[in-house]
Amino acid sequence: MSRIGNKPITIPAGVEVKVSDANEVTVKGAKGTLVQSMPPEMAIKIDGDTIVVERPSEDKRHKSLHGLTRTLVANMVTGVSEGFKKELEINGVGYRAQKQGKKLVMNLGYSHQVEMEETEGITIDVPQPNQIVISGPDKQKVGQFAAQVREKRPPEPYKGKGIKYASEHIRRKEGKAGAKKK
Repeated sequence: MSRIGNKPITIPAGVEVKVSDANEVTVKGAKGTLVQSMPPEMAIKIDGDTIVVERPSEDKRHKSLHGLTRTLVANMVTGVSEGFKKELEINGVGYRAQKQGKKLVMNLGYSHQVEMEETEGITIDVPQPNQIVISGPDKQKVGQFAAQVREKRPPEPYKGKGIKYASEHIRRKEGKAGAKKK
């Protein structure tokens, strides 16, 4: 029995949900519109201001798709009403970020500046030179873009230099033990 799949999803005020015959879910809200096709086996029903996802059988595949489908629909509803955001921190001497138009420009210790273009559905904010906030309605796009930014200079374990998530803890290593002097 899928505990997550059985939970109903409440639709907040100002959010409009439509399910087509081909199981394509469209969610419209203040932050934008998201469209995603769901597995055809799952039955997605709208009852007033709640959405319920039902599975056809107790088959292993249907059980696994049940929770997944419910979570995807819930993330779409949350995304268009509240949105998602990932915060990144930059650590290191001379490492900084700035926003130029729709580009994120970062100095990360390389011989050149690293530039990343803001993609559709993603907004980048740089409140401080060592902080980047990536936000948008689609949880998958926000997480993917944040991972691509972090990939440009992942944190290293000795000094902790690099780009890390704000909630991430870097396990530090001790450096080389020096030779003892007599």
